[in-house]
Amino acid sequence: MSLVPSSLFGGRRTNVFDPFSLDVWDPFQDFPFPSTALAAPRSEVAKETSAFASTRIDWKETPEAHVFKADLPGLKKEEVRVEIEEGKVLQISGERSKEKEEKNDKWHRIERSSGKFLRRFRLPENAKADQVKASMENGVLTVTVPKEEVKKADVKSIEISG
Repeated sequence: MSLVPSSLFGGRRTNVFDPFSLDVWDPFQDFPFPSTALAAPRSEVAKETSAFASTRIDWKETPEAHVFKADLPGLKKEEVRVEIEEGKVLQISGERSKEKEEKNDKWHRIERSSGKFLRRFRLPENAKADQVKASMENGVLTVTVPKEEVKKADVKSIEISG
């Protein structure tokens, strides 16, 4: 497992070295191992890492706030947690439950992810972490972190003598 900028693999980030996003990338997630000892079923940690890394979140900055949007289809707001750690890190987590399997069911394809997910973002200095608001509508979580107003420096004209 490596910490890798998501922009290298299809993310929308404009800066490859963005220090605010903490993405985890599993380089072996979809690698087709031959039928050897390596072909063993993926561990629970690998499955959780896959769900963890696949939760896509957009982050935009407006003049008033930092806005995070996450697509979380099928989840209720009670199944999602939004937390601020140490006043600096926004953490979004939750869990998708597996669908119950019946004995007579025959699965042809399983593509939807299940399990726990977790994303963390280091907030910039201008974020008002004590005024964070979150809402969920139609499977989209929106987290708004207001920004501190930038004080304009007093400009004083100085007369040039000479």
